[in-house]
Amino acid sequence: MRWWKILGLAGVAGVAATGAVIARAERRRQAYTPDEIRTRLRARLEEGSAREAAEDGARPPDVSRS
Repeated sequence: MRWWKILGLAGVAGVAATGAVIARAERRRQAYTPDEIRTRLRARLEEGSAREAAEDGARPPDVSRS
């Protein structure tokens, strides 16, 4: 019966550790100002657009499109 206690304590410790990790990530996410978020999103959009344009230029034309 003792191993059940150890297993239970390990489960409780796992749940506590997971909660701590989630709380840290949430604090880090909320630390951004709206301007920082806007700047990061615009940079990601530009990067994605540039990547898409590069891929479109490298692909052969699609015959099925009219």
